[in-house]
Amino acid sequence: MTISKGDRLPDVTLVKATDNGPEKVQSGEYFKGKKVALFSVPGAYTPTCSAKHLPGFVEKAQDLKAKGVDEIACTAVNDAFVLGAWNKSSGSSDITMLADGNGEFAEALGLTMDGTGFGMGKRGQRFSMIVNDGVVEEVNVEQPGDFKVSSAEHMLGQL
Repeated sequence: MTISKGDRLPDVTLVKATDNGPEKVQSGEYFKGKKVALFSVPGAYTPTCSAKHLPGFVEKAQDLKAKGVDEIACTAVNDAFVLGAWNKSSGSSDITMLADGNGEFAEALGLTMDGTGFGMGKRGQRFSMIVNDGVVEEVNVEQPGDFKVSSAEHMLGQL
């Protein structure tokens, strides 16, 4: 079943990329008590993710925060080292990278995709969500190959 507006996020272990290395966090605890702009990319350093998705959230971070977002988080089925390096090379201290290395979060959300045809294995779909105290207020899932509804600009219109 795919996560929907009004659902509580599943509680799984993610790995937060920090300056001091990977740090395990429970999603239930991480999203508790704050409004989070969450976006998911199929993979760090991939074309659309690097050229549009992450840069859009970097560029619009202050606008999102001005509209009540406490934190901006990015997740991908990558390890914390890759996400940390990607954030350092292309991201911002305004973005928290949450690695879903085994795809458990994407699977629990019902938002996986099969990238085996591209040598990428099972990944998370491209999406964005507004999550308030662990509950999904908005969910925007892209069709394969699209980049329309998961952008920071689209999310700003929802806040």
